[in-house]
Amino acid sequence: MLNVRKSNERGAASFGWLNSQHSFSFGHYYDLKHMGFGPLRVINEDHVAPGRGFDSHGHRDMEIISYVLEGALEHKDSMGNGSVLRYGDVQRMSAGSGVVHSEYNHSKEEGVHFLQIWIEPNTTGEPPGYEEQHFDAASKQGRLRLIASNDGREGSVSMRQDASIYATIMNGGDALDHPLAPGRQAYVHVIRGRATVNGVQLQGGDALKITDEDAVRLGQAEAAEILVFDLPR
Repeated sequence: MLNVRKSNERGAASFGWLNSQHSFSFGHYYDLKHMGFGPLRVINEDHVAPGRGFDSHGHRDMEIISYVLEGALEHKDSMGNGSVLRYGDVQRMSAGSGVVHSEYNHSKEEGVHFLQIWIEPNTTGEPPGYEEQHFDAASKQGRLRLIASNDGREGSVSMRQDASIYATIMNGGDALDHPLAPGRQAYVHVIRGRATVNGVQLQGGDALKITDEDAVRLGQAEAAEILVFDLPR
């Protein structure tokens, strides 16, 4: 079964310094039809103005993954971590029993554009944790690069859920298949560009929920950057 989630159907929030689009119910955007997909709970596409950001705030029992697309994202947290993330950087923060963090646009002149992803963990009350890895464009070109997994294999960041996230950059004749094991489902989010996913044409901001299929099939791409979530049902 294939279920399309179009970019212009996402929830939107605008606060002057922040423009955000929500793939799932979040904040002031409440949508019973889009509360999540398996353990995938949030995909927010955020544009933050220069020098602005999210003041210190708390989370618990959530795997929070940031995927930077443009600009520089500054992070600080109550575990003592501090870093500046740029394109290709993937950050995983396990909120666990509780963590406080802030996120700011590190630049005073340029905006920052990033995806924030929340995945519900399969255990709760664990100690909070932090990790980041860099995945350059070449490592994603024409292939599915594992960027997050339950065991940190292949140099991916690790998370407390039986899920895998792959990133790819595709063009022209690139064609990729990702098999889905029995009992698994997939969520494919096209970050930018355009591509065909299991025969469905998608463009930047669009997504496809895939259930009861044996594979994710990507092709007919044009300057596409894509995330593929392999998830339990």
